[in-house]
Amino acid sequence: MENDNLISTTSNIINVNEETFMGEVIEISKKKPVIVDFWAPWCEPCKTLTPLLENAVKGFEKELILAKIDIDKNQNIAAQLRIQSIPTIYTFFEGKV
Repeated sequence: MENDNLISTTSNIINVNEETFMGEVIEISKKKPVIVDFWAPWCEPCKTLTPLLENAVKGFEKELILAKIDIDKNQNIAAQLRIQSIPTIYTFFEGKV
């Protein structure tokens, strides 16, 4: 039982990249909201915001997903969505921002 709780508390927090974006953000958003955190390792405000977001979504595994995207490693996604500064948070629902 204890292991089940551990798994469920993190099952709605995922790392997404350019290969998995369509399936893990767009497709899942057709069923439930996906909050997308655009961040980078060097971003000091991101280091404060990301843990707050992670704590906020724990306990809501059935209701929503938190997807984290490192913009340094996924520059095409950041460019397509016109991310100009970070941290940036978008929510996708029904396949759209």
